[in-house]
Amino acid sequence: METHGTTAPATLEAAEETFDRFGPTAQVVVRETAKAMDFDREEYRERVTGDVVQTVRNALFAESLTVTVGSRSEFDDWRADHPEYDVVELGNPDVERVAWHPIPFAETVVATTFQNERDAAISTLRRNAFGRVYRDAILGDGAETAETDAGGDGR
Repeated sequence: METHGTTAPATLEAAEETFDRFGPTAQVVVRETAKAMDFDREEYRERVTGDVVQTVRNALFAESLTVTVGSRSEFDDWRADHPEYDVVELGNPDVERVAWHPIPFAETVVATTFQNERDAAISTLRRNAFGRVYRDAILGDGAETAETDAGGDGR
């Protein structure tokens, strides 16, 4: 088994605090990206909206989530040790490799199966965990669906 990422909030409050810390970074990333794209002041004001910065913050948070990667039997053992967790499993249940991210405050584990593309599976898992659990928990039920690219529709 191997672990990737740095963010594994145990409580909703910890998730919110971590998410909030990505705000300033998202603003810098957007500003520097716009600068690299040679946006003038008018284009910057027109194109760089709060939604753009929010989408970057969502992606930064999602991509920082801790993910465990292991075999199907290792994931099944984890599940046996955590029967209180609801399982959201994406992919083919017959595939031998699994990546998963438990969300203790939601008593949910999001998992995805894969054969060879570990990095793609990890990224897909992170977007889905954000989109399926964190977005509504952190941003509320009215979270915009336009944030799906950072949040987890599997694209």
